[in-house]
Amino acid sequence: MNDDFCYLLRVRYAECDAQKVVFNGRYVDYIDVAVTEFLRVIWGNYNDILSMGIDNQVVHISMDWKAPAHFDEVIAVTVKPGKIGNSSYALKFDFYNHATSKTLLSAEVIYVMVSAVQHEKMVIPQDMREKLEQGAPGIKIDHAGSIPA
Repeated sequence: MNDDFCYLLRVRYAECDAQKVVFNGRYVDYIDVAVTEFLRVIWGNYNDILSMGIDNQVVHISMDWKAPAHFDEVIAVTVKPGKIGNSSYALKFDFYNHATSKTLLSAEVIYVMVSAVQHEKMVIPQDMREKLEQGAPGIKIDHAGSIPA
C-alpha cells in the first residue's frame, strides 16, 4: 500500500452475496463512505459545505476488480485526487485486503461541483481546489472516524 489517505472498514455478513464475497454493488457504498471521510479531512463537515451553498454530484464511476473480498475481512480503501478541472474533479480509489495488502479493486469517480440549491454546475472555489490538490496523505481513519493505533 502507499501513503495516500486510507479508510478502513470491515466486511459485514449482509454485504456479501450468494457467492460468499462482497456483492459488487456494495463497492459503490464503500466508495461513498470513504470519499465522505476524505472530504471531511480536507474540506470539513459536509453540512458546513452545504451551508456555504456548495455541493457535488457523481457523474461517472469506473471500477476494475482484481480479487474478491470476503465476510469479516478488513478492507483498506485509499483515496487520492486525480484530474481536477474547472468544475469537475476525479478521485482515485484502491481497495486492499488490510492484512495481506492484496489488491482487490481500483476505481475512479468523477464529481461535478454544483450549487447546493439549484444544482447548477459551478467553478471549484480556489481554497477548496488547493486542499483537493493536496489531498490527505498519511491519514488513516476507521469506520468510526477515528485514527487506528
